[in-house]
Amino acid sequence: MTAITDMTVTAADGTPTSLDRWRGKVLLIVNTASRCGFTPQYEGLEALHRELAPRGFAVLAFPCHQFGAQEPGDAAEIANFCSLTYDVTFPLFAKVEVNGDAADQLFERLKADAPGVMGTKAIKWNFTKFLVDRAGNTVRRYAPTTKPADIRRDIEALL
Repeated sequence: MTAITDMTVTAADGTPTSLDRWRGKVLLIVNTASRCGFTPQYEGLEALHRELAPRGFAVLAFPCHQFGAQEPGDAAEIANFCSLTYDVTFPLFAKVEVNGDAADQLFERLKADAPGVMGTKAIKWNFTKFLVDRAGNTVRRYAPTTKPADIRRDIEALL
């Protein structure tokens, strides 16, 4: 099976973007939303990104409108909100679906590699997080309720 970093995703501006540019880094891939009860996690994600990026870590955020219609904006609105409200500097990609027939291929792969509780593949809500090691292998899935700071030890173990 190929590494996560062999995949191509869609940038916020709609252009295809290879995840190869993050090859060799530890990644935390997150489906996000700006109007969710978990939205304040942007702050913790940004803190991890800023503190651990020099050691080879990156957060990659994929806005999703599938859960409670909590990400209604377009790419510019989402970027503006994240920048002004949480000073986000990590990459925000194009809005994706994470479940169903139109689910993004990256999230299909992440769900297959790291099933949820009792082997379920479906993502339950916004801010589900996937930890990927330097070789591009999915290591673990974290629930939306898991705070970014609570993942730090697992990230550091891979750095």
